[in-house]
Amino acid sequence: MFVGESPIHIEKDADIAELVLMPGDPLRAKYIADNFLSDAVLVTNIRNMSGYTGTYKGVKVTVMAHGMGMPSASIYVFELIHFFHVKKIIRIGTCGAVSPKPKVGDVILTKQIYSESNFAYTYNDYIGNIVDASKELNKIILSTAKELNIDLHYGMTTTMDVFGPYIDYERVLNRIPKEYEVLGEEMEGFGVCHVANTMGIEATTLMTVSDSKYSQEVLTPEERQTKLNDMIKLGLESIIK
Repeated sequence: MFVGESPIHIEKDADIAELVLMPGDPLRAKYIADNFLSDAVLVTNIRNMSGYTGTYKGVKVTVMAHGMGMPSASIYVFELIHFFHVKKIIRIGTCGAVSPKPKVGDVILTKQIYSESNFAYTYNDYIGNIVDASKELNKIILSTAKELNIDLHYGMTTTMDVFGPYIDYERVLNRIPKEYEVLGEEMEGFGVCHVANTMGIEATTLMTVSDSKYSQEVLTPEERQTKLNDMIKLGLESIIK
């Protein structure tokens, strides 16, 4: 695989930690850096895709945005691992609930991710529809959630190539084998975990439910940016262990 000598989408001299939290939104990355990290510095901002490095409880952590969709997210995950030798990644984002169990505002931890996408086949000829999140990282997150008294829904999620609310996504959900209980749907987790698994590092996905097919309640854009503090704290507390 030819990848060149330096990254294209992250500043080549960026000070990147081995531990990375990855929100999709660059503004959410800034929010986390401003409100949770000490001595945070903007280390990369190519295409306005912001990355910040600081410390959390004395441990060096980077918060790097990844954009929307698997193609965008996979670029940053690959460059972080290949060029900057990142060891752990927790994607933190939002999702739509497709099960009545998680409510709007609840947090989901991904155990496995189902997708119909050809992403993994294009990436390296992987033909499965399911990828696993890191068992080791998930074990730490589940334990940390208990310490913080944060309730988690733990199970399968699904990654789509399109934004669910803009299509009749019941068609897609109905094609998922009935033995799989899918809790939420989003657009990046499958790609993030597949690239990480392929490259031999730990990665998983934490998501706050922003909307649900079983409810009329929806998080506003402002709430998506600022009212996800439980998930953010859980991600930071877990990744430094």
